[in-house]
Amino acid sequence: MNLKEAISNRKTFAIISHPDAGKTTLTEKFLLYGGAIQTAGAVKSNKIKKTATSDFMEIERQRGISVATSVMGFEYNGMQVNILDTPGHKDFAEDTYRTLTAVDSVILVIDCVKGVEAQTERLMEVCRMRNTPVIIFVNKMDREGKEPFDLLDELEEKLNIKTRPLSWPIGIGATFQGVYNLYEKDIRLFSANKTKLESDVVTLDSIDDDKLEKIIGNEPAAQLREEIEMVEGVYDPFSKEAYAAAELAPVFFGSALNNFGVMELLDTFTDIAPTPLPRKTDVREVAPAENKFTGFVFKIHANLDPKHRDRIAFLRVCSGKFERNKFFHHVRLDKNLKFSNPSTFMASEKSTVEEAFPGDVIGLYDTGNFKIGDTLTEGETLNFKGIPSFSPEIFREVENRDPMKTKQLEKGIRQLTDEGVAQLFIQDPGNKKVIGTVGELQFDVIKYRLEHEYGAKCDFRHLNYYKACWLTSDNKDKLNEFIRIKQNQMALDKDGNHVFLAPSAWILQLEQQNFPEITFHFTSEFKREILV
Repeated sequence: MNLKEAISNRKTFAIISHPDAGKTTLTEKFLLYGGAIQTAGAVKSNKIKKTATSDFMEIERQRGISVATSVMGFEYNGMQVNILDTPGHKDFAEDTYRTLTAVDSVILVIDCVKGVEAQTERLMEVCRMRNTPVIIFVNKMDREGKEPFDLLDELEEKLNIKTRPLSWPIGIGATFQGVYNLYEKDIRLFSANKTKLESDVVTLDSIDDDKLEKIIGNEPAAQLREEIEMVEGVYDPFSKEAYAAAELAPVFFGSALNNFGVMELLDTFTDIAPTPLPRKTDVREVAPAENKFTGFVFKIHANLDPKHRDRIAFLRVCSGKFERNKFFHHVRLDKNLKFSNPSTFMASEKSTVEEAFPGDVIGLYDTGNFKIGDTLTEGETLNFKGIPSFSPEIFREVENRDPMKTKQLEKGIRQLTDEGVAQLFIQDPGNKKVIGTVGELQFDVIKYRLEHEYGAKCDFRHLNYYKACWLTSDNKDKLNEFIRIKQNQMALDKDGNHVFLAPSAWILQLEQQNFPEITFHFTSEFKREILV
């Protein structure tokens, strides 16, 4: 396959949502339709013990939530579809924000009962900043929820984007009978069935066809015609160009758990979603069709397979062709590396890949060479932009519960913080280890993984810090003076950079006024220009 064909054949997207909206369930249904898996696991069902394919970490299986981004690929409608299932929980939002740098479009899942929630708004802000095309799937229509027009108003108001329904629900909750497909002009009838993959389709000559009453009843038919007339009158006609420019979000209604509305969503997605897009760097814009390979690391995961203690760097191919056993240039380290076992994924299942094209996400076995945001090229010096990293908001000191396992604890903390969901700071005297995160749940995950993957036990002691600030200054004397005066609140990050752990917003503001020669950075990526 040549490069041009490979690019036109690929669709890479993320599924995002608030927790419990049905994102992981929808991911699994896509895999079922793509033939990638044969049976779906219900994450929270007591009857079905097999858990979701994309939730592969043990703590995810126990809690029924996704806390790490899963990468999966399958073929559908002649397309290679690369799907990234992201954490919905707000404590792991940083992982999701980084994942959004590696995709070309997004499917946003909304719970029709709860509507737009705070986490959904924050995720959508990131999509809007990058002009990422979005398709919206309103899930759980077989439950009593908000009226469709109210939901669309809420979507437009809170997410700052125009919507255009491409399907329309017939009833809701107990009265839900299916959807009218505005794209294909037919009716898809709903039946609560978790195993049946196709809904019954009735083709109509038009919405005024006499068959409508016989299928759904007189009153629902009259209501549907009235609502469709309102849809056509109120909402802008669907335009692929407006969708691609992130100005218009097509909306589908359905029930992922019952496989309803999923195929229509997937069919439309493979038809209209963009193929791999250009990416900005600190030097120039990189086009996918360029012959020379480029790519960047957006995620690192330690112990994907706990038996082998492996460390995987997830790399998005941006241009050219990645080839196994070929030397590529690591820009930050300024050295050449080759990879003998690059992998593609089906959640935790890996298979070796010989080559990869723009839009593909591959896993590279890593012995400590990679950090999040690193770039690989065929020799050119450039760095991809827009890979966010945030100042932590919660700080805890690590307390070792088993001194005999000190080495295991130190190795585990370093590897897990390399993944980017938590940051490690070292304070003197005493080589005190402080972990900073953006959410409480991350400490539970770190503690669990340290014990079960590294055999190390620890506790966390709460520290009253407000924010971590990285420091730079052209005036070395002033910088050294600040470090000396504030030594009790100073730390080093893993790369040896000076970090001020500000006790409060007021003190931070005061120090910024007292030391105008020093720049206080709120991201560890201060050497790069970032978008978020």
